[in-house]
Amino acid sequence: MTNLQFERVFRMSLEIYLNFNGNCREAAEFYAQAFHSEITHLATFGDMPPNPDHPLPEEAKSLIMHARVSILGKTVMFSDVFPGMPFHLGNNINLTALSPDEAQIRTIFDNLSQDGTIKMELAPTFWSKSYGQLTDKFGIEWQLSCEDETAGS
Repeated sequence: MTNLQFERVFRMSLEIYLNFNGNCREAAEFYAQAFHSEITHLATFGDMPPNPDHPLPEEAKSLIMHARVSILGKTVMFSDVFPGMPFHLGNNINLTALSPDEAQIRTIFDNLSQDGTIKMELAPTFWSKSYGQLTDKFGIEWQLSCEDETAGS
C-alpha cells in the first residue's frame, strides 16, 4: 500500500501543535491576526469536567488547554503547558496524528514508541476515543488522537 492509498483509506491528518508557558491565548490571537484568520476553537483547563481525584489547581483554570487557528489552510493547534510540566523554549512543538480509525492510531502509537518514551498511554479522554503522547527514539514529541471527522469544527 502506498502512502497516498494509506491516507485515503484511513483519512489521517498530521497537524502542528505548539506549546506555550502561560501565554498561549496571546500567541493564538497573535497568529490569527498575523495570518488574517481566527481562532476556531478555544478551551481552558477550567473548562474540563471536574475530577475529584485530581482537583485542578487555581493557577491552571484560565490557561489554554486547547486552541485551533486556521493558518494558510492548515489547522495549527495551541496549548499552555500544565503547571509543573516541563517547558523548553524553542523545543515547544510536536506533531499530532489524527485519525477516525482507533486501530490505526494504536498501530502507529506502538510503532513510534519503539525505543522511545511513552508520556501518556493511549486511553479514552473526554475529547477522544483514544489519545496518547510519546517521544520517539529521535526525540520528536508526538500526540496521537482518534477523532471523528467533525473534530475542530
